[in-house]
Amino acid sequence: MRTLIDLLTWVRLWLNLQGEESGQDLAEYGLIIALIAVVAVAALGVLGSNITTLLSQIGGYLGGQAPE
Repeated sequence: MRTLIDLLTWVRLWLNLQGEESGQDLAEYGLIIALIAVVAVAALGVLGSNITTLLSQIGGYLGGQAPE
């Protein structure tokens, strides 16, 4: 009977550990997404004027106007 109680205790502890890891994974995914968002905003801030110029040139070519 003591072995059965020990086994059930072990199973309960194992299930509790499994539940805690899923929350940790979710937090890690959230941090990764936040980091990607910060990098994307910084890259757009640095390259924003260059991208605007490039898109204006492409629009000029498509519209039949040569860029200056």
